[in-house]
Amino acid sequence: MKAFQRVQQHIQNRRVGETATQAPMAAADGSIPSPTAKDVSRYRFQSGTNVGSVFILERWLTPSMFPDSAQGSSELVAADAWIAQEGIELARQRFEKHWREYVTDPDLEWLKDAKCNTIRLPIGYFTLGPQFCEHTAFSKVAPVYKNAWDAVKQLIWRCHERDIAVLIDLHGLPGGANTGDHSGTNSAKAELWGSQRNLQLATKCICFIVQQAQCLEGVAGVQIVNEAEYDAKGMYAWYDKVLTEVSHVDPTVPIYVSDGWNLNRALTWMQTKNSLHGKSASCNPVVMDTHLYWAFTDEDKAKSPQQIIYEVPSKLSELDGKDGNVLERGAAEVVVGEWSCVLTEDSWAKANGVPKEQLVNQFGTAQCLRYQQRAGGRFFWTYRMDWMDGGEWGFKQMNNRQAVAPPVSLTPPAAEIGTRIGTAQSQKDYRRGTSWGAHCQYWDTQFPGHSETLADPSTHDFRYEHYRFPHGWDVGFADAAAFFGSRSQRGFDGGDKIGMLDLWCLKRIKESGQSGQYAWEWETGFRQGVRDFYEVVGV
Repeated sequence: MKAFQRVQQHIQNRRVGETATQAPMAAADGSIPSPTAKDVSRYRFQSGTNVGSVFILERWLTPSMFPDSAQGSSELVAADAWIAQEGIELARQRFEKHWREYVTDPDLEWLKDAKCNTIRLPIGYFTLGPQFCEHTAFSKVAPVYKNAWDAVKQLIWRCHERDIAVLIDLHGLPGGANTGDHSGTNSAKAELWGSQRNLQLATKCICFIVQQAQCLEGVAGVQIVNEAEYDAKGMYAWYDKVLTEVSHVDPTVPIYVSDGWNLNRALTWMQTKNSLHGKSASCNPVVMDTHLYWAFTDEDKAKSPQQIIYEVPSKLSELDGKDGNVLERGAAEVVVGEWSCVLTEDSWAKANGVPKEQLVNQFGTAQCLRYQQRAGGRFFWTYRMDWMDGGEWGFKQMNNRQAVAPPVSLTPPAAEIGTRIGTAQSQKDYRRGTSWGAHCQYWDTQFPGHSETLADPSTHDFRYEHYRFPHGWDVGFADAAAFFGSRSQRGFDGGDKIGMLDLWCLKRIKESGQSGQYAWEWETGFRQGVRDFYEVVGV
């Protein structure tokens, strides 16, 4: 431990006469602000569900919102059919009743009790109001949406009362980002891409949502597109444009984008945005949304449930070698925006006599564990539907059958959270010293060419800058404690973990002013401080 002792002495020497302009000391002198409630709702592990067919209808989920005369399965078909059948005023009242009442207070209480800390809320551009429907497919039905955005804000407020954050998901875009009916129409076309008019309107919609979200408590982020068509023309150029525009409105809110079914390529682009360098250093934090299903392709139909369950731990391997070092590579952050426990009948037929319910539980459990390990959040598809509790598509049924479970951090009662934090604080000095010593020993032993002590103590010319490690460690440990204790301070059970760790680390490095060749020692210390806290509290 001689290296550790040398660095301890070096730190003491530096503390004498340290000036406020020396950025590496920012973490130690308290200049980095503590995490706020907004920080926690944005950067915690998002454990929850898509809320369902509320603001953008899908007939298979809510057939009750489609009259028999409706010839199709999309939101536009439903609105058209009701207007034709009962007039625009009654149709508007019908839709407003659905928006207000479909997700009830007992629904939200159930989600709270199920330890759901975030919901993904799909909406359409038409949900923002008639002014956004002009010269679009929704122009004739626009009056139906006069009060739709107010209903969105009301639901966000109701969720916030229960410490459930909301990811606002612009699921339906002008022209459609994909060919599915969940884009709002049955056109079977993806006409967002390549249309400057549609792209400009979509950008306008996003900026409106971001501007409005500044006045809403509990918004985890804004998703600008759902399931973008594979290899969509100009997708990344549009993403760049949106990030530029949004940064002028609110540069702090996380922006979620679709991976376009190519996560590798998407992560490479993302890392240039979540960077400390160039123009990207001032852009909004970017989160990549990917969807994981085993129920749609011929390849998956040919697999048995056991084969699919075996595959689950390999998912999100695209992150390997990309996350974990934001100084060098930029931040790589992924959420699984949609997943389920659904397999095809072809797959179930290959179960070799194993009971379906047993395999469903294994499938759901495997996914929960993997996404907790490698993603910043997960949103089951879906919660609310006419045919509750929803089978393998239903968040409620899968929870009740214990195929889906919350992260262990969200399960302790509020009173226990404080006790665990107290235990961690009592071990803080020991943990810091042990981790710091191991860090110094490793680098000074493995790379002895850098292991000399001060060449000149008066100039603090240190080959390594090991003093950065404990500063980063202190911030990481304190941040992990703040996230973990945030819910209990507001009277809710459970503790949140930092889920968007790469993005949060990037944010803290910016706030600390860390730079230079050895800033990596601060980042290493920060990440170790987070790990040490979670190890002590058992999550």
